[in-house]
Amino acid sequence: MTGERDLRTLLRGMRPELRPGRYVYTTLPGGEAPTGVTPVVTVSEQEGLTLVVPEAQAEESGLAYHFVAAWITLRVHSALDAVGLTAAVSLALTDAGISCNVVAGFHHDHLFVPYARAADAVRALEALAAESA
Repeated sequence: MTGERDLRTLLRGMRPELRPGRYVYTTLPGGEAPTGVTPVVTVSEQEGLTLVVPEAQAEESGLAYHFVAAWITLRVHSALDAVGLTAAVSLALTDAGISCNVVAGFHHDHLFVPYARAADAVRALEALAAESA
């Protein structure tokens, strides 16, 4: 299954989907998540393991966390070597004054934006898609 590479097609078809829940970033010096914690993102760094987890799981496990985020999935299947999607999305959110952490999955791009600005972020992304039609 090959992902889309054409930027205009990617933008037109991104269909941002706000996932339910609140997600947080935490970091652990070891190499694995504690029992009962199911990360939606993991990144292994020299300083430790970064996890993005549901806020409730972080609280139940006593994990210190930062950045309470909303999770938006761009429903278009973007190729991993597609050029410009992250830049265009970042610019649209920058223009709206919204910070964003982007994670590329095999099929989709995932955005973690400040929880309180989730609706604004979706509106900005939908406007970008409409402008690209």
